[in-house]
Amino acid sequence: MIRRVFKRKNKKKSNLDSFIKKYNIPREYLSSNRKATTRGLLVGIFWGFIPMPFQMLAVVAMIPFFKFNIPIAFTAVWLSNPITMPFMYYMEYITGSFILGSEVASVELTMQWFENNLSNIFIPLYLGTLVYAIGVSTFTYFTVNWLWIHSVKKEKRYQKRKDNKKQ
Repeated sequence: MIRRVFKRKNKKKSNLDSFIKKYNIPREYLSSNRKATTRGLLVGIFWGFIPMPFQMLAVVAMIPFFKFNIPIAFTAVWLSNPITMPFMYYMEYITGSFILGSEVASVELTMQWFENNLSNIFIPLYLGTLVYAIGVSTFTYFTVNWLWIHSVKKEKRYQKRKDNKKQ
């Protein structure tokens, strides 16, 4: 079913095709196949969990090293948005503190508190960040990959039964 949605094309030349040709963009950076999509999710979710400014630039820096769907990676980076960031980063800090066995400081959402406690929370925060970034992005990669393969097999079985009924 997923393949049918992405494979449909108009007979006329689409705006996307003219955009790709005009700016000489490699097709695989915009393709919606299984590998490009899952890799885009992997890269986007990984950088989405990292507390840093300009996460999208980090995705752009990965382009020469991996072939992935760039729009999907950009969208996945927005997993951490201004609404979800405090919850994600607090969860990462708690996890990092638990792994290190250090005491969790009571957190206040003020700039003064962050300036005074940055040296205390930096290592636990980034340790927890690595755990979640690697864990969640890898889990998403394998889950979406498996679901995609499973849906294609299911579609082939359905098509085979449909063809057998016609005969």
